[in-house]
Amino acid sequence: MSPGFIARGKGCHVWDVDGNEFIEYGMGCRAVTLGHAFEPIVDAVVESLSIGTNFSRPAAIEVQCAEELLAMIPGAEMCKFAKDGSTVTTAALKLARAHTGRDGVALCQEHPFFAIHDWFIGTTAIPAGIPKSTRDQSFTFSYNDPESLEFVFQRHPDQIAAVILEPAKYDDPKDHFLHKVREICHRHGALFILDEMITGFRWHNGGAQTVYDIEPDLSAFGKAFANGFAASALVGKREFMQAAGLYHDRQRVFALSTTHGAETPGLAAAIATMAFYRENPVIEVLAKQGQKLKDSLQHVIAEHDMTEFVQIIGKPCNLIFATADERGIGSQEFRTLLMQEMIRHGVLGPSLVLSYSHSDDDIAKTAQAFDRALPIYKAALQEGVGKYLVGPSTQMVYRDRNAPAYQTSPARDHSSN
Repeated sequence: MSPGFIARGKGCHVWDVDGNEFIEYGMGCRAVTLGHAFEPIVDAVVESLSIGTNFSRPAAIEVQCAEELLAMIPGAEMCKFAKDGSTVTTAALKLARAHTGRDGVALCQEHPFFAIHDWFIGTTAIPAGIPKSTRDQSFTFSYNDPESLEFVFQRHPDQIAAVILEPAKYDDPKDHFLHKVREICHRHGALFILDEMITGFRWHNGGAQTVYDIEPDLSAFGKAFANGFAASALVGKREFMQAAGLYHDRQRVFALSTTHGAETPGLAAAIATMAFYRENPVIEVLAKQGQKLKDSLQHVIAEHDMTEFVQIIGKPCNLIFATADERGIGSQEFRTLLMQEMIRHGVLGPSLVLSYSHSDDDIAKTAQAFDRALPIYKAALQEGVGKYLVGPSTQMVYRDRNAPAYQTSPARDHSSN
């Protein structure tokens, strides 16, 4: 049922290689907040292509992009660009380790992804290939539970270089949680790092740190920073960032070096994206349209008496859906079934994360697709989900083994899951 390949996109609509049209949610792993082929961004990139894409000396566009980004993020004093989130979060950790002389890192266990690198993947269910010595340097704590972080520091005294977490996932920080985390970090001599890959340019123009009035030591931005073009940034206090530069007499830190980090098109896209955010109510539209979507879907779910099995979760600008089986237990198979039936009715939705381009009509059609999908879901609760699934169920990313249906076959041996 799921389209194998997308041929093109415009706004929040995509077309697969067979010409089928879908309203898309998720939008490039939450990276495309404005819309596919969004003209102001495309125009800026096209213009940049005519003057070259990569040089042996810094380009003026790097300074312009840095100045505009730092002007948007309160408290940020320096920045460095890369192409992906993993590179800049790992660079943040390296700076923290150099500054503190410690090796350990504490990361929030409810937040699903910080980097492809060993310090994070070693904490998941797929640590194959990662040395035990590296895995032993990473520790986890729970969101909205400052005592769990304090316990990590008490159990590993003088070992933690940094604490990293997202400002929020689906729930807001409670009882000044982020401020408590920062206080715990600084009291124990560790750096406080915020991963704003998702919340940045979705919660607020200045990131979720602005919403929650908290200044981190270092923070990482990407995804929506350039409306899906490859650009990411590490920003932070000069005290910590300058160690990666040239103008100091301290021990140098080789924090990151990327051939394409200052590639002109990505920075042009970032500058154009920031300009559009400043000049238009992007954050307000995401919140308003997201609330309309949430209200519409919850109404449909209630009409079908399915609130026990299907829930809409998260902030309006960052919605997901949760699915449960006949016992009320979370189910990947029923999640697959709901996605399957939504696709059947023209909605491609691994999540419900919308963009600036999602119109009232798109939201209404999404609610209609839910309305048509839920009777199948209800029948599957009574008769068994296997009867209604067209293909294999989706699988969790962090799993030690592939399910039989996903193991290599002649039809799949050209790619990895």
